[in-house]
Amino acid sequence: MQHKPISTHATQYAPLRVALIGYGGAGRIFHAPLLAGVPGLHLACIVTRQADAVQRDWPDVRCQESPGAALADPAIDLVVIATPNDSHFELARAALRAGKHVVVDKPCTVTLPETEALLALAHQQGRVLTVFQNRRFDSDFLALQQVIASGQLGRVVQVDSHFDRYRPTVPQRWREQNLPGSGLWLDLGPHLVDQALLLFGQPDALLLELASVREGAQVNDWFHAVLRYDTPLGGLRVILHASTLVAEPGPRWVMHGTRGSFTKFGLDVQEDALKAGQRPQLDALHDWGQDPQAGQLLRMENMAGVAAPVSVRSAAPSPPGNYLAFYAQLRDHLWGLQPQAGVAPAQVHAVMQLLALGEQSAASGRFVEVPPAQA
Repeated sequence: MQHKPISTHATQYAPLRVALIGYGGAGRIFHAPLLAGVPGLHLACIVTRQADAVQRDWPDVRCQESPGAALADPAIDLVVIATPNDSHFELARAALRAGKHVVVDKPCTVTLPETEALLALAHQQGRVLTVFQNRRFDSDFLALQQVIASGQLGRVVQVDSHFDRYRPTVPQRWREQNLPGSGLWLDLGPHLVDQALLLFGQPDALLLELASVREGAQVNDWFHAVLRYDTPLGGLRVILHASTLVAEPGPRWVMHGTRGSFTKFGLDVQEDALKAGQRPQLDALHDWGQDPQAGQLLRMENMAGVAAPVSVRSAAPSPPGNYLAFYAQLRDHLWGLQPQAGVAPAQVHAVMQLLALGEQSAASGRFVEVPPAQA
């Protein structure tokens, strides 16, 4: 249901009232501060048993112990689900049946059939179901998109996307336990897969290897995926890699093209800023998301009087990251100001499909073909 303007000015729309379900790491660090930082969104309720934490962090926000009352509240427009992955399906289904728009933290669900059922229900109910893909707004990813669009590197033939950390001790949390939806592939994989799909669309085939590399690990904490794009010119390979045991990380991104390469070290700074308690405001971003470490371009250029191409190094673009843009896009869609919610239903499905096909590949040890994307 679109919200109608309450005056003739485009900025004067009825605020969207939001219920956040879950106040663990995702809800506390990411969703609550971002929702509070976007004008036009009102964080009205947090569903959690951590009432003391909510009172300390958000004294003006109502706290409830179970989702039932929030879903039954006719004033709630949007429900954000930031709970363990195996609870996403039931909570999202209940919220959609209650007539709410829904954001689910990634992954959407733990199986492709569950995601397909939710997408069908959202369509039937005339409500939005979308997935929190904040890393579309990482500064390094935005820079990579600009480099590709510029054509400076020619035809892209290989992209390496690494998301490595050094966490040698297995923490006591549900993501590390042998439960449905746990493991690194369903934690970081949705982000890296979504970025690859945005850049290059649906691959022709996928190969995934999973491993448990830490002592005491119950689930995968290392993965290496190869997305194969077949073209008459030899194709493109996109390599997605993540590990919990990398003490000295290499580049976050490496991209090679027919005319040069792009290299970017360092992760986007927004997660660390949010963990440190910063609360960005969309209308007063200032230095928010500024990357202190720009990427590097190496271009092979033909110089007059020189027989072979000469390498020329320069700084790559370094746009600021902005996780608030995810919720701003969704807000504008619900207000009827733009046609889609940022992460469209077909994109939600495509990511979940590749995650599921990856698990099939890891079980078989070989490439699996990827069906054509849904319209």
